Amino acid sequence: MASISATTLSLLWLCMTPTFTYALEEHQSWQTWRRGLWRRADKSSARSVPPEGYYNPLAAGGSLLTEIPVTYPMGQGEPLNAIISGNSDPRVLEDAETDGGLRNYFLSFGFSGECLGQHAGSHQAANLGDGNGFLNETSVIRWNYGDPQLGACRETIEGGNHFRYWVQNGPSGNSGAYFLAVSYELPLNLGHDIIANGYNLGRDWLIGNITGSFVQTPNVTNTTTFVGITTWANYTYQSDIKYVSGLLEDTNDGINHNITVGINGENSVDGLVAVIEVQITGTPPSSSAWRSSIPPQLWHLPPILIILAFTLLPSLLS
Repeated sequence: MASISATTLSLLWLCMTPTFTYALEEHQSWQTWRRGLWRRADKSSARSVPPEGYYNPLAAGGSLLTEIPVTYPMGQGEPLNAIISGNSDPRVLEDAETDGGLRNYFLSFGFSGECLGQHAGSHQAANLGDGNGFLNETSVIRWNYGDPQLGACRETIEGGNHFRYWVQNGPSGNSGAYFLAVSYELPLNLGHDIIANGYNLGRDWLIGNITGSFVQTPNVTNTTTFVGITTWANYTYQSDIKYVSGLLEDTNDGINHNITVGINGENSVDGLVAVIEVQITGTPPSSSAWRSSIPPQLWHLPPILIILAFTLLPSLLS
């Protein structure tokens, strides 16, 4: 019996060794993974934040319109109509769901990562004028209908508010700001087209979620400001929001879906961008940060190995 137990233990250990090795090598970056999401962060240059909280992409050959592989007609893009300021709390600027990071902030106002971590639809690229050129979106975030685990699946099918985002972190403009392309889309069976006035409404409904108020889109100007308080996982965020002009044009030209998005003689894009500065004003007590005390390698173990371990443990100890 002892020899069988030793053999079983050896086999189990050999099966686990590659996983433990991988986990230990990745110890420093394990928190950048959460529900299959990889934090894209470029730390090759020091972050330098201008007073505005971002570098104007237009000043360095960038654009506030995305680049889409196929549009009708070709060459149209979608507006980057919201910015999370580089003057925000550094913890918020970390693209993570842990420690009050960006993904946790998104959850605080009802938005989650894509359905089961799988991207649906085509990619879009943006050039933020930071020296990185055109890059595909970091991720797509969807309204979760009150269900942080599966609500993004419902949004994918039924439509709703969603956004893509990019981080401005290149060698010639590393502000750490996040640029968002926000819009409200129709259901999947209607091709995820954008609803009438869906770029402006999508932006303002997102701001409404953050502030707990209804934003009157026709009344928004470049002097409009809001303050919102949101919470998730015992982190409390204060969002100071201001609308700015001069980054986007008030136009239909070059805007994707402009025939159906522009209504009643109004342009598809009103020329305004919502700039959001986020500060963490409340954090969980240290006793609630239970996950940080668990060895990170356990989170890398395949479920089958965990099951094997607990199944065989009694016989090994007998």
